[in-house]
Amino acid sequence: MDDTPRAAEAKTGLPRRTFLKQSMGLLGGGALMSMLPAGLSSAVWAAGSDGLETPKAKLGFIALTDAAPLFVAEDLGLFAKHGMTEVEVLKQSSWGTTRDNLVLGAGSGGIDGAHILTPMPYLMAAGKITTNNTPLPMVLLARLNLNGQGISISKEYADLKLGSDASAFKQAVAAKQAKGQKIAAAMTFPGGTHDLWLRYWMAAGGIEPNKDLPTVVIPPPQMVANMKVGSMDAFCVGEPWNAQLINQNIGYSAVTTGELWANHPEKALSLRADYVAANPNATRALLKAVMEAQMFCEAAANKEKVAQICAKRRWIGAPAKDLLARLQGNIDYGNGRVVENSPHLMRFWSEFASYPFQSHDLWFLTENKRWGYLPGDFDSQALIDQVNREDIWRQAAAELGVPAEQIPQGKSRGIETFFDGKTFDPENPQAYLDSLTLKA
Repeated sequence: MDDTPRAAEAKTGLPRRTFLKQSMGLLGGGALMSMLPAGLSSAVWAAGSDGLETPKAKLGFIALTDAAPLFVAEDLGLFAKHGMTEVEVLKQSSWGTTRDNLVLGAGSGGIDGAHILTPMPYLMAAGKITTNNTPLPMVLLARLNLNGQGISISKEYADLKLGSDASAFKQAVAAKQAKGQKIAAAMTFPGGTHDLWLRYWMAAGGIEPNKDLPTVVIPPPQMVANMKVGSMDAFCVGEPWNAQLINQNIGYSAVTTGELWANHPEKALSLRADYVAANPNATRALLKAVMEAQMFCEAAANKEKVAQICAKRRWIGAPAKDLLARLQGNIDYGNGRVVENSPHLMRFWSEFASYPFQSHDLWFLTENKRWGYLPGDFDSQALIDQVNREDIWRQAAAELGVPAEQIPQGKSRGIETFFDGKTFDPENPQAYLDSLTLKA
């Protein structure tokens, strides 16, 4: 293997010296290399990909902190380093818009892939959320993060000081409704992660979603403004919008989603299946850039830089201070509760955060059955086998030289335990469903 600078330049399409100089000037050499897994040499890191079918890709994102790996990969030149010199990272106004642009595809003015709610590629591939129920084959390549979402409550209910137990909320919203006032809880997309976290929290507290507290769909960046004008009583969304709500004194956080399910899966990197089929090398190049960005985002020394990148107008457009604290695991709930160094901070690489466990995708599909978004007899495993391409993730990890201890041995993380004591055994999802009192 030729690891000379000239060989690296030929492979990456970007002068190795130029990339290193620019990156080190931006970050400092130590910070730059802190993104790398142990045992990965700078020579291998600089080599990049060759034989790319295309240097192009259009990737969508929503203005959320968990899209940071895409922002970092673009800002630090990681896409270009792997030969993907014409990647466009494009802001989407809502998850519905993301879906619509994926259906269009880049060739028709849309996008090739996206930072996306994990269940969405499955619902699209099943034709459950597409026009005329036409299936759109999708591929899920990686998880982008674990944890990092929140359920927030209007300050109208400040006296309740709600936490993981939502039972007191049931009586409060019922009293409000009895006065003829509208009640609502907002999430970001039906069947998506925020919808499922919100429903789980409510149901565990005896609140029947849709009946006791109707849900409405609001795009993440519009959550705070809608809470401010009294359009909702609660919402579930990713950061930085929970932190912004508190900083604007409009409400408080009842719970972070990591408290409901420790190290839960959240967003994913997903591409149209036809892009992956036509561009297998380019797909791995994209994935490797994102994986390296995830390593960078994970390092504690880089959190401030990540917050600064995310804060840019082209990405989230929110003050860096509204992003940094929760990125570091320092959580002010806005109701007098403050937690430093929370174990439930957003993870990008540690705890196998990037690897797309198929067992986690099975939980999402099982919860979609629970709430009637999928029929009870839906063949979840067949769809997972089609959509989840953890094999591509493993190939990319091997090409990056990721140490064996940072790569899961199997496709399942095993039995998962939730805050209310319920357990999900991926070997028996029906038993989990049967154990739940409230469902559609």
